[in-house]
Amino acid sequence: MTGTSARPDATHRVDLTIRLREEPAAGEYVFRLVAENGGVRAASTLPAPAAALEAVEQFGEDIFFPKPGPPKLCTQQYGGPQVAVVTGTFHGRPVKAVFRRTDGCEIARWNSVTALLGGTPGGTGTSRT
Repeated sequence: MTGTSARPDATHRVDLTIRLREEPAAGEYVFRLVAENGGVRAASTLPAPAAALEAVEQFGEDIFFPKPGPPKLCTQQYGGPQVAVVTGTFHGRPVKAVFRRTDGCEIARWNSVTALLGGTPGGTGTSRT
């Protein structure tokens, strides 16, 4: 059979749900990022979906699927109680990643995808709409 399929190729699709808590006892914010072939789709609910897509495309493999290696030396600083759980699919691979701000390495990881976690580009916090 020839021609193009009506279904997009999963390797060019991003469908992520982000569940964010600012504090353990606080309510949960839920965002979604949906993209196909490099373009954000209307189902996305993040404040800056294009920036979020750019961040996950830049850091996705390393952010979602860490490679084994030697232990990292991380500064022992505390960035706050925020926790974000990201689930869904990234280019055909299932994602279940947890982001925290518990030490320097985790703060840097969080900051690299701030827009995905509900923040605005260039910010380090979160922004809810």
